[in-house]
Amino acid sequence: MMYRIEETGADWVIYVVDMGQATHFVVLNGCAQRAGFLDPAKVRVDFVGFGVVLGEDKKRFKTRSGETVRLTELLDEGLKKALDTLKAKGRHEVLTPEELKEAQEAVAYGCIKYADLSHNRVNDYIFSFDKMLEDKGNTAVYLLYAYTRICSIARTANVTVAQLEQAANTTAVAVSHDKEWKLAKVLLRFPEVLTKITRDLYLHSLCEYLYEIATSFSEFYDNCYCVEKDSASGDIKKVHIDRLLLIEATARVMKQCFNILGLKTVARM
Repeated sequence: MMYRIEETGADWVIYVVDMGQATHFVVLNGCAQRAGFLDPAKVRVDFVGFGVVLGEDKKRFKTRSGETVRLTELLDEGLKKALDTLKAKGRHEVLTPEELKEAQEAVAYGCIKYADLSHNRVNDYIFSFDKMLEDKGNTAVYLLYAYTRICSIARTANVTVAQLEQAANTTAVAVSHDKEWKLAKVLLRFPEVLTKITRDLYLHSLCEYLYEIATSFSEFYDNCYCVEKDSASGDIKKVHIDRLLLIEATARVMKQCFNILGLKTVARM
């Protein structure tokens, strides 16, 4: 701690270790203050404790032989299961090999990260690939799919990002439907959520917020026409540009959430 404060000049130090070391860091913090090199008014020091990862038998997560699971092995298994999941849904038939590989990596790495971050970090949690790869509920797969779907709506309407940015300067977003109101109010809470996680360092709050965005958007999209098409020809009859702007705002907030959580998004999935 002395090295980090005096040599590197850190003004915020975060120790991420298991909850078993909580007492150690309380003592360390007190000693550092008494020694005179830690001034809480000038340097913020946080202990970020985390619980234990359990297997489905509710015991410490280990291999069948009782050894500690290596991260490389875990990621390789995630890649295999993610590819199996995508193929089971027929995605290999509609995606290019490059797109399939990108989706495979996004799902595999994303589901492992998200499963860890979406739980209250001080609690133990059960590691289950099957639950991580579910496409319903508060999972990385569901959220990544929701994001790609949201990003595709403007493309379907043949509206570019440049056109949306231009429209943002000239078009008022007429929030009239109750589902529009609900989505808009959720998006406006983004700064509040960022302030909270910066203060308490509980990232599961951001995961819950991201899931709330996705579910609120689903309600909005099911109830509010964004692009109206002719039922016979499929030709576009009308584009509600104000609703497309709300969709673009949704995509941008979700993208920022993914970036903070360290999850990679893909254009198609």
